[in-house]
Amino acid sequence: MLSAKLLQALNDQLNAELYSSYLYLAMAARCHALNLPGAAHWLEVQAKEEREHAEKIYNYIVLRRGEAKLQAIQQPPDNWTKLSQLFDDVMAHEQHITKRILDLVKLAQQEGDVATVNFLQWFVDEQVEEEASVDAIVQRLKLVGDAPQGLFWIDRELAQRS
Repeated sequence: MLSAKLLQALNDQLNAELYSSYLYLAMAARCHALNLPGAAHWLEVQAKEEREHAEKIYNYIVLRRGEAKLQAIQQPPDNWTKLSQLFDDVMAHEQHITKRILDLVKLAQQEGDVATVNFLQWFVDEQVEEEASVDAIVQRLKLVGDAPQGLFWIDRELAQRS
């Protein structure tokens, strides 16, 4: 069984993953409003992935005979005016989630819960991939700046995500 401290931390991470999904869906809506359907698609796929991450944590809590407690999801911002600004925020959010995951690993180690440490390793690996993926987009956006042709090509590329 999960310790009370670890159960609370996993429930908090469940909420953080649901917020991530909500945030990326808000970002997708903003991209649609900015006429960037490729970026919107990329973010909609990302939102779905984040919901899947939440489900993994939910199922793990249940498997370990804990009670998953759903909390209120904070309202995300919606004030992005540039794609570069939006993806800078995606990167900052992914770095925040990485720190949360690493803190969870440390807590599981302190609690002597090897099963949870093993479970969280998937999330550690996933965060490395997610940060690299977002960083590639951020770097491309820096290269093109506000050039409409560059943004057009990046948007087309983002639309290819499956």
